[in-house]
Amino acid sequence: MSQKIQRQPELSFENTEIAFRGKSDGDLNRAYWLFKIIGSNFLTRIGPPLANFALNVGLPVKGFIRTTIFNHFCGGETIEGCVPTIERIANQQVETILDYSVEGEDAEAVFDETCSEILRTVTYAKTNPNISFSVFKPTGLGRFELFEKINDKQQLTAEEESEYGRIQKRVERICQACYDGDVKVLIDAEHSWIQDVIDDLAREMMRRYNRRAPIVYNTYQLYRHDKLASLQADYYLAEADGFFLGAKLVRGAYMEIERERAAEYGYSSPIQLNKEETDRDFNLAIQFCLDHVDRIGFVAGTHNEASSRLLAEEMDRRQLPHNHPHIHFAQLLGMSDNLSFNLAAAGYQVAKYMPYGPVKAVMPYLFRRAQENTSVAGQTGRELSLIAKEKKRRKSNR
Repeated sequence: MSQKIQRQPELSFENTEIAFRGKSDGDLNRAYWLFKIIGSNFLTRIGPPLANFALNVGLPVKGFIRTTIFNHFCGGETIEGCVPTIERIANQQVETILDYSVEGEDAEAVFDETCSEILRTVTYAKTNPNISFSVFKPTGLGRFELFEKINDKQQLTAEEESEYGRIQKRVERICQACYDGDVKVLIDAEHSWIQDVIDDLAREMMRRYNRRAPIVYNTYQLYRHDKLASLQADYYLAEADGFFLGAKLVRGAYMEIERERAAEYGYSSPIQLNKEETDRDFNLAIQFCLDHVDRIGFVAGTHNEASSRLLAEEMDRRQLPHNHPHIHFAQLLGMSDNLSFNLAAAGYQVAKYMPYGPVKAVMPYLFRRAQENTSVAGQTGRELSLIAKEKKRRKSNR
């Protein structure tokens, strides 16, 4: 007697019941008004300087920030403070990328502390199966200006050589700990004028630690017109040298800054001419990684529904298991829950970037998140429409 084959339900990014299952009515209302505020360009422009001023002079706004924008986009102030959120999303089969999101510092003591904190995320990841990756931002481990000088191939002083040696040691300590603990680590991308030196460092770490599996992942910003070619070149290098390529695919986060700097300094902008070209290269990068998935581990870091659907459908077309160890989807905590939780419900491997750190220290990250929401066409409106749809569904079911 033949058995019935159980078919997976069709993937839908419109299923708000699954998307917001972990949110109470109060959570939904707060999220709705938060995105309403973020959708106001005026408030997004004046909010950062006002909040910074209030925090710097000691006005009692920290509690308000914590219960609104911080609680929505961050897991907590410490690893331990993130645990309830890690467990909440794990209940819906979504994993966590713990991201210590302190930005804009330039003191050696702070770089050492950031390195130590990232190592703590690695130690925690070894004990918690719900943590899929650790992550670090290179400029959290060393001075931006030093990366810039090396990228420009300028002569370093003896002191600067020592300083860069300390950056390399911090990166090596993190990658070695990840290798020893079998924890994957993402190296975040930076501005184009310091990215070459970071790519060189990432390739060296992959050459060293990706011999048995993809452990170290570099980030490819596909809004740059040269990054698809970089991804392909790095794959052929990995193939020739016998290591696995780790790749996080993103569209990019610094478009306006990149174009303004190119115009100011009179060089050709590294940014694609339009969104269509970015979308094309992002989707081609997905296809390329799938073509070589035996040697490439990759993370599709995207809030784009079309690209997410493309990857899901291509995996089915190629008969790749939804939980393939080399393929992950990723979105930011507090955004695109309709993608994350519906993909996870269909059996795909999905992780949320979960920023954490002291409220005041992560404010630069939070302001950048808010500004990105207003600059990505339709993002805020999409979030609002999905929340409104779920509120209406819940009301009609009572």
